[in-house]
Amino acid sequence: MVETVIKTNPDAPQRFFEAEAAGLAWLASAAGARTAAVVDVSPGRIELERVPSARPAPDAARSFGAALAVTHDAGAAAFGAAPDGWDGPLFIGRRPLPRADEPTWGRFYARDRVLPYLELAIDAGGIGRGQASIVRQACEEIAAGVFDDDDPPARLHGDLWNGNVLWSPHGVVLIDPAAHGGHRETDLAMLALFGCPYLDDIFAGYEWVHPLRRGWRDRVPLHQLHPLAVHAASYGRGYGDALADAAARVIALADA
Repeated sequence: MVETVIKTNPDAPQRFFEAEAAGLAWLASAAGARTAAVVDVSPGRIELERVPSARPAPDAARSFGAALAVTHDAGAAAFGAAPDGWDGPLFIGRRPLPRADEPTWGRFYARDRVLPYLELAIDAGGIGRGQASIVRQACEEIAAGVFDDDDPPARLHGDLWNGNVLWSPHGVVLIDPAAHGGHRETDLAMLALFGCPYLDDIFAGYEWVHPLRRGWRDRVPLHQLHPLAVHAASYGRGYGDALADAAARVIALADA
């Protein structure tokens, strides 16, 4: 009998757990990175396969990186697109995550992944207005297409911090996605932001399957604007300071 974990929250936003199940299924359908299997889902409740724990290891990290590249390469309908077949809301944590149908990345990223959470962070006192002006300036550069490339929309986990990367005896298993179509470097930047064991091995495995564009490490602050804005809206000025610093680096990169 499969061991399971049940998460319940009667106060969860409408279709919250159903969105999680749709994201997990969409990621799993790429046949790349493993995701926790959904056993059952209903309003206010989701039952998932229990993932046994194991110590992180370099080989597992490289295998995960390679598998993540496969998942990204499976693609999405557009930048900001929801998982295929899902017509409900999207979330990152408990916060709504805007949907979009953009053919280019920069406009989508600035409008739908940074600015909405910047406004929330200002209202919550997570960032000062002077700092926020730096973030807006960076978003102007991003929306203008300075960082756009010919990479098509990737199939993102969307909330790929270390807590959602479970190390099992059979390799890494992902949980709690905010799945949508985005830029592949965003998932990698989130791994770097919050730390992950054997991160360089993950990147090496990734590039074995899909070499990244030159200068991707320089663009890490660009792709960290979204998670930093989300955290500044919820967890205070430390993240607001980091958000403003990342935005300043993006401006400098755009002007280089």
